[in-house]
Amino acid sequence: MKDLIASITGATPWDRLASLRDLVDGRIVFTTSFGIEDQALTHMIFDAALAIDVLTIDTGRLFPATYKLWADTEERYARRIQACYPDAQTVAAFVADWGINGFYHAREARSRCCGVRKVEPLQRALTGASGWVTGLRGDQSETRGAVALAGWDETHKLVKAAPLYDWTREQVVAFVETNGVPVNPLHAHGYPSIGCEPCTRAVAPGEPERAGRWWWESDESKECGLHIGTDGKLVRTKVAA
Repeated sequence: MKDLIASITGATPWDRLASLRDLVDGRIVFTTSFGIEDQALTHMIFDAALAIDVLTIDTGRLFPATYKLWADTEERYARRIQACYPDAQTVAAFVADWGINGFYHAREARSRCCGVRKVEPLQRALTGASGWVTGLRGDQSETRGAVALAGWDETHKLVKAAPLYDWTREQVVAFVETNGVPVNPLHAHGYPSIGCEPCTRAVAPGEPERAGRWWWESDESKECGLHIGTDGKLVRTKVAA
């Protein structure tokens, strides 16, 4: 596994995607949240007709603009983007305990909501997969500064890749503009990072990209749980021994 991961290379993100697909046997999944990075990767995957499944986790609390972008993207590429949904009974139990917007009042409630609406569906989405593509970039936040191109994800027991790990936001923006990739109009209104509607606000000039996510929490290392371990810290993929 160590040699395989070290062999995943490429000067550009699309080269890296092709390298990942060539070297990793079995199913590879790309999970998109329809952010600008994910739209760039969706374009690369669909344009090159790579055998990588593109799917999204529909939390049920996304912005209307995100749902429209989902439809626009499918129309643009004439491809379906698979949806993975949270378990309805589990969501109902959470809302019964905490209220529809209880996540504003306790960190525990917010973490639980993300767990129900994002983390558990992701676990199902990745079941049986050998590889996982993400839109993580190293300069998105201090927490994500150590993101690598590829490594072993111990939580899901697969190869996890971040083909845009060394790209800046400016490079991503230039790429989608050059290639006519549809993007969320909220990006132009101060939303560099877009998640669920009640948990995302516009950022002020000079604020970090992810400052608008769960802004009512004081913790600077704010993640939904998709990329963190049981200790609440970002999981840094590592080369397997």
